Amino acid sequence: MSDALKKLRIKIFADGADAESMKRAYREGFVKGFTTNPTLMKKAGVTDYKAFAKDVLGEIRALPISFEVFSDDFAHMEKEALEIASWASNVYVKIPITNTRGESAVPLIKKLAGQGMQLNITAVMTLEQVEAVAKALPVRNKSVVSVFAGRVADTGRDPVPHMTQALKILSGHPDTELLWASPREMLNIFQADACGCHIITVSGDILKKASFIGMDLDELSLETVQMFHRDATSSGFKIV
Repeated sequence: MSDALKKLRIKIFADGADAESMKRAYREGFVKGFTTNPTLMKKAGVTDYKAFAKDVLGEIRALPISFEVFSDDFAHMEKEALEIASWASNVYVKIPITNTRGESAVPLIKKLAGQGMQLNITAVMTLEQVEAVAKALPVRNKSVVSVFAGRVADTGRDPVPHMTQALKILSGHPDTELLWASPREMLNIFQADACGCHIITVSGDILKKASFIGMDLDELSLETVQMFHRDATSSGFKIV
């Protein structure tokens, strides 16, 4: 990891579902946790949810890792949550803020958190949702609130004041952490750190750009020109 990233206060979590990549990241020690979701699992070719989870948990024992329920019925979602939570003590159960019909999961979140379950409330977008979650969580509950700042930014809204306000809403919960989800670029890591977020999920594609941090812009400009020339030449393009 870049020295500049190591100096940040924010914790970087790896976001993905490739078991071997997750284990390698764990062994290398540059991330502080892991998040997964059904979409990432499908992309990675996972066909057996529980077998995949047991595989990675066999090695990843000392860092938090989130696995998501996928039922659309809250009663069955609760059963899934109880099963997932039983897999290991470092597991956080991801609960979406609503089901596919837009019905709030807050009552279930309140029930599970009240039982002491470690939750990762996901797909959160609005400050009203953050407020509802804050009211549902016990003051001393270890949970994560994942606000999808990247998707907020996709709508043309600045996510920084949005996340700053979310942090204030959660300030009465010292054990609850705010997670900046779905970052789009390296800059987002520094923005999330500056506004006080506790965690940011980062994909491998973004981490690959760590070598650019602090790079001289003239040098970067030259490298870009050289890339264009190299690709044009190798493609055999001709104009005249």
